[in-house]
Amino acid sequence: MTTDIKDNVKGMKNHTKYGIGYFMPPVVSQKWVCKDHLDKAPRWCSVDLRDGNQALVVPMSLEEKLDFFKLLCDIGFKEIEVGFPAASETEYEFTRTLIEKNLIPEDVTIQVLTQSREHIIAKTFEALKGVKKAVVHLYNSTSVAQREQVFRMSKEEIKEIATFGAGLLCEYAAKMPETEFIFEYSPESFTGTEMEFALDICNAVIDIWQPQPERPVIINLPATVSMSMPHVYASQIEYMSDNLHNRESIVLSLHPHNDRGTAVADCELGLLAGGQRVEGTLFGNGERTGNVDIVTVAMNLYSHGVDPGLDFSNMPYIVEMYEKFTDMKVHPRQPYGGKLVFAAFSGSHQDAIAKGMHYREEFNLDRWNVPYIPIDPHDINREYEADVIRINSQSGKGGVAYVLETAYGYNIPKAMREELGYLMKHVSDVNHKELPAEKLHEIFLREYVNRKDKIVLKDATFERLPQTESLGDNGIRADVQAEAGGRIYELSGEGNGRLDAIMNALRKGPYRIDCDFVTYEEHALESESNARAAAYVALKDKKGSMHWGVGVHNDIIYASVNALLSAINRALAQNER
Repeated sequence: MTTDIKDNVKGMKNHTKYGIGYFMPPVVSQKWVCKDHLDKAPRWCSVDLRDGNQALVVPMSLEEKLDFFKLLCDIGFKEIEVGFPAASETEYEFTRTLIEKNLIPEDVTIQVLTQSREHIIAKTFEALKGVKKAVVHLYNSTSVAQREQVFRMSKEEIKEIATFGAGLLCEYAAKMPETEFIFEYSPESFTGTEMEFALDICNAVIDIWQPQPERPVIINLPATVSMSMPHVYASQIEYMSDNLHNRESIVLSLHPHNDRGTAVADCELGLLAGGQRVEGTLFGNGERTGNVDIVTVAMNLYSHGVDPGLDFSNMPYIVEMYEKFTDMKVHPRQPYGGKLVFAAFSGSHQDAIAKGMHYREEFNLDRWNVPYIPIDPHDINREYEADVIRINSQSGKGGVAYVLETAYGYNIPKAMREELGYLMKHVSDVNHKELPAEKLHEIFLREYVNRKDKIVLKDATFERLPQTESLGDNGIRADVQAEAGGRIYELSGEGNGRLDAIMNALRKGPYRIDCDFVTYEEHALESESNARAAAYVALKDKKGSMHWGVGVHNDIIYASVNALLSAINRALAQNER
């Protein structure tokens, strides 16, 4: 018996202790609201090896980080934050290994993180000796909560921390002219900072760095803690974008976290509002509820016809490697990457998907617009039959027919699909299990195909009869040898075709075959010249019940005879119940 939830909780009366901790800009234009989509991809920066790694229960080893770095390069990331070299010996060693072993591709720029403290900045530049190009990411906390509770400093003192560090970056970079440095600044906890102060401190840093269009700097505006609805973050980004100094020389970067479950929305609206670059992780791994999921943002662009500049064409492999390196699991419903994201169990969904797939084939369409499936699973190396339509007790006739068609080539007649669907639903319901394609096929073969449980046709010969008024010019005589109940019977029958003649012959056997022939369909199971044929026969008994049988054989005549025998055997078996 389930315990009443009220016995274990006190209710949600504590909401009164929460309030609004974010700040709207003093001027709100919201030009971004008029844009309905993004028409180009941002610059991407993976922070999997820093934000992602520090969020793991067991951080990655050096070898795992090196392998993960290679995976990120293979996906197409051109900017990768490799760590905080001054924070630990492991991160320092990782940075040095990348540089000393020449593991950084020519078109990839590594990024390192540093606080605005001189000994940390010195250690950071020491870690970068010999690198051809690097982003040095300077940050300090600016929010009201951080200023008042952690640092207990005034705005001016916080600003001094930022400008002090900005000046030191210039000094240390000047000592390493062989390296091309790109500077980045983040007012950490930006979303909890008054917008005028965030703008003031960013502009103070910009004024020290003096960027030029050919030598831009990055201003990164993180939702270190997500505090508002996404439109507020977008308005904050737009305000900063409109008022930063040297805007043409600034790359405006976003770094959303997912505390409110809105990181992707924050990111997309932030890009509409002026963001040009995104820092995030694969599948959103990060501290607390995680960082923005770059896979989702990139694939959302892809689904709108925009090249994301990242290659997720082998999504199952990327998921496998990610899970191996991080010991984390990608949720089965995680957008694009989860095992079940394309899976439809609902009967109505399955029917619509199957019809949509057939519509594409019928009209040879290039544009993807299949109901319920936002992108073609093949584009990310997912299979229709294994991933799209999955059969359980909630499934319907269209889904079962679609799986048997795409996986095994059976084009189930429409009139047969309802009976077949109910059968599979019943099996799944009784066993409380999903039915994978191979199990569906096993049940289908056992129940419908080439059945020999009551009557076995050992031999049959056919003779065309002279034209008669009753049989017309298609009169056929069938002489059959049938086995039933352990005995052999020699039987003959006439009809207006082979199946009708065999049916009439078998009526003279030991079993009462009280059915009439209703319909017949056939098709090739494969495309080769020696392909097997599949035939479908339906019989109706005196009670009005339909009995379907399926025959498979290399010869279409034998396939049709097998289908008839299967239907008869099913009718006899069901009448015994």
